[in-house]
Amino acid sequence: MRRLKKKKLGKRARRGKPIAQVAALPYRRTADGDAEILLLTSRQTGRFILPKGWPMKGRRDCEAAAQEAGEEAGVVGTLHEQSVGSFHYWKRLKDTFVPVTVEVYPLHVQQELDEWKEQKYRRRAWLKPDQAALLVDEPELAALLESIAPELAHF
Repeated sequence: MRRLKKKKLGKRARRGKPIAQVAALPYRRTADGDAEILLLTSRQTGRFILPKGWPMKGRRDCEAAAQEAGEEAGVVGTLHEQSVGSFHYWKRLKDTFVPVTVEVYPLHVQQELDEWKEQKYRRRAWLKPDQAALLVDEPELAALLESIAPELAHF
């Protein structure tokens, strides 16, 4: 993210304007029918997260989420256009933190790429939803991952 963008985010937050991001929830089914969720590590802190980013001009939010999944996690699949929920977190900028609301879109993964844009900076891990919920730092995201598990089996 460019420095100018970070300055704009800080100004938006100080004015009380919401800051929005979109995330993909990459999932697959195992041979026994259980669902697994893909988490990846963040670039700077190494925490486990979902692939996420900013809404993109000219694209629907679900499409932007799918693009982030491809770039950050190296996965491609069938996109669900309906969000399954949202969560909030505090984004760290250089000299401040800003509150962000993230809308989450499921992505049924059909292909894991051997090479992708950010593979040098991230690790990915397939986990059962309850395991994934334990590894993320954001309580609202953990609750979403736990609650979505039964639905993933029917997507």
